[in-house]
Amino acid sequence: MSEEPAFWHASLTDTCDRLGATAAGLSTAEATERFERDGPNQIAEGQRRHLVADLLRRLANPLVAILLVAAGIAGATGDLASFAIIVLVVLLSTALDMLQEHRAEATAEALKRSIALRATVLRDGQATDLPVRDIVAGDVVTLSAGDLVPADGLVLSANGAQLNEAMLTGEPYPAEKHADPAASASEMADAHNALFHGTSVIGGTATMLVVATGQRTRFGAIAGSLASAQPPTAFERGIHRLGILILRMTLFLVLFVLLTHLALGRPPLQTFLFAMALAVGLTPELLPMIMTVSLARGAQRMARAKVVVKRLSAIHDLGQMDILCTDKTGTLTEAKIALVGYPGIDGEDDDRVAELAAVNARFETGLKSPLDEALLHHMTGPPMDAWRKIDERPFDFERRRVSVLAENSNGRIEIVKGAPEALLALCAHAQDRSGAIVPLDDGMRTSLVQIEGHRAAQGLRLLAVAWKPADSAERIGSDCDDDLIFAGYCVFVDPPKPSATATVARLEAAGIRIKVVSGDAAPVVQHLVSVLALPVEGVLTGEEIAKLNDPALAARVDDVDLFARVTPDQKTRIVRALQARGHTVGFIGDGINDAPAIHAADVGVSVEGATDVAREAADMILLAADLGVLAKGVAEGRRTYANIMKYIRMGTSSNFGNMLTMAVASLWLPFLPLTAVQVLLNNLIYDMSQIGIPFDNADAGDLARPHGWDMPGLVRFTAIMGPLSSLFDIATFFLLTQVFHAGVAEFRAAWFIESMATQILVVFIIRTARPAWIGRPHIVMTVAALAGLAAASSLVLLPWSGILGFALPSGAVFASIGLLVLGYLFSSELLKRFALRDRRVLPQVIGIERQT
Repeated sequence: MSEEPAFWHASLTDTCDRLGATAAGLSTAEATERFERDGPNQIAEGQRRHLVADLLRRLANPLVAILLVAAGIAGATGDLASFAIIVLVVLLSTALDMLQEHRAEATAEALKRSIALRATVLRDGQATDLPVRDIVAGDVVTLSAGDLVPADGLVLSANGAQLNEAMLTGEPYPAEKHADPAASASEMADAHNALFHGTSVIGGTATMLVVATGQRTRFGAIAGSLASAQPPTAFERGIHRLGILILRMTLFLVLFVLLTHLALGRPPLQTFLFAMALAVGLTPELLPMIMTVSLARGAQRMARAKVVVKRLSAIHDLGQMDILCTDKTGTLTEAKIALVGYPGIDGEDDDRVAELAAVNARFETGLKSPLDEALLHHMTGPPMDAWRKIDERPFDFERRRVSVLAENSNGRIEIVKGAPEALLALCAHAQDRSGAIVPLDDGMRTSLVQIEGHRAAQGLRLLAVAWKPADSAERIGSDCDDDLIFAGYCVFVDPPKPSATATVARLEAAGIRIKVVSGDAAPVVQHLVSVLALPVEGVLTGEEIAKLNDPALAARVDDVDLFARVTPDQKTRIVRALQARGHTVGFIGDGINDAPAIHAADVGVSVEGATDVAREAADMILLAADLGVLAKGVAEGRRTYANIMKYIRMGTSSNFGNMLTMAVASLWLPFLPLTAVQVLLNNLIYDMSQIGIPFDNADAGDLARPHGWDMPGLVRFTAIMGPLSSLFDIATFFLLTQVFHAGVAEFRAAWFIESMATQILVVFIIRTARPAWIGRPHIVMTVAALAGLAAASSLVLLPWSGILGFALPSGAVFASIGLLVLGYLFSSELLKRFALRDRRVLPQVIGIERQT
């Protein structure tokens, strides 16, 4: 994909000409003019969504709209209880979603808190302390260790400048900066002449020419992407499709009843009320409540598994996730630089090399780099306490090394550590393991270069260590440190997590494909995945991605599992490309450079130690930076999805079956099978009986692989189980009218009991794909179902039945109804294997036991 040339490709001269700037900075008048033209150097606040507009957008969801229409009909027909329950459930569910999903403002605030407030700027030829918001393009800013870079710009001059750019590039090691051109650098991590807004100076000093401010910086682009509206998640897309399905079923039955009844000359008012009752009967009134309770229950379980859920519907999306994109730092690695080797000239570890390097790091002034911290962490105790500092010559780009003059009881020496190629060139001798000084001939030099090359190819970072006697010197001379004695190398790595291999294997076995998306160089990432033995295929670099448009990238992403040297924008493009291929995508990261992709993913995941921005952009936060925690969360997501689908299958099939029965039977019965009020009571009690479903257990097959919103499968289930219910309903009608010659009130009472019993009890059959007698349902679900059946029976058996239009059936009628219910349950057990086709039981593979 064609992109605007990076600002670091241009020469300083060309950039100064374009900006009308000089190394002496701007005048106050010029700066004021540019401030008025370009605006303040700050992250623009995203446009706040109006509360009413957001509420209307949510209420426009087809499922919610159907429920609200059903509530209106229930109120118009006198069923105030249904009206109140539906409205209350919809409003509570909508309010909870709005409360949890309005996080854009918090994200923007986190971005603002992470950048500098003031900076030293050259104005009118004088160094002036100014608010960062007043900086404009063309300004010259001076930086020193501890400063945060206030804008994007080019290096005018630098002295040992080292920056921590990990939050933008993912590179854990310090980046050296200098003014030499970097026209060939395609990625931010390679741009040694560029400074980026929000990164931090950890060593040396630099003077920068500001090229871009505010939203025009790389940092600002990330902020802009977070402020943009997130596309519908997998859960929202599924709910939308379900709403459309229910709407079609409702329209079909309502139009069928209206047209046929009017054609048969039935009273128009009675026909209308009956059709509207059918419409309400088809709507799953408690679906928002069932979903909210299921998701909240899942959130509680996930909290125990050390996962904090910020967006409830993300639990479902986690269960549906089939692709997980992960940055390597902090998830596959420990996110902490460690010293893993200190080979001498023979290639084997030599303690003296580590000691010399640690002494140099200990006495080096300024902020300690991660490499220095690793050296000091490794080497502590009496050997270090015996040294005393005399003098120091700090790091600078020209020398590419740090020199420290120190002494212990054995004498005074100058210790030098720095870039291997620079330091090796200054050495004429080397020290072997015995302490002997030997000439550094061509053969040894070649061997040392090979040691360096072999370790670097493994993605390791190396520092060279050398020394020379200093006798009684009090200061380090201004010479070039010639005639040094080479001691060896210090080898560093961000170590892989020991648990990463097993955890990735668990996720892969659970049907989740892992894709590593990193800002590090390809060799580094390839070495890591080879060490961890991760099952990844194919490599695509940021430079290659930049040449692909979105359709071309989408064509490649399925076959590539390792993405290296990618920018924050490219991480987002990868997520979008995978979503375009029909995947439910999760992204886990911890840096600002990960935030746009976290925001774009169906499931955005961050970790407790991540930057504020990454945590704010995420849907879930892992309290432990371990993919094993996420694997447990996946199980909970799938358990939650399974229970939601139980209610949806039950609701659509039972409601459709009952309403279909009444619609068809009303054509040949001389009276309505149930009155409008009785239809609404039927549906209300049934829904209330299912409130225990969120507590139920899940089959191993439900936990073993991702599950999406399978609308064809739902239609198939409804098409099989709904007519089965209607078949037994019609058999009931035949018995009541032709065998028992029941009156209207007795007929309605008997069928009401039969309808409620079949609807409620069948949940124990279809809650599992296995035989119903294997595995007990949760006690809460059992109690809720039986309580619903008892409530329905009470409406017929107790004295107030006459008020509702019921008459107590005879014992023979009850016995016949009981046999029909048993026949229905037996038939359901036989047919469910076809209705739940391709839901075979699979072994439990994601490491969390099914709760019983």
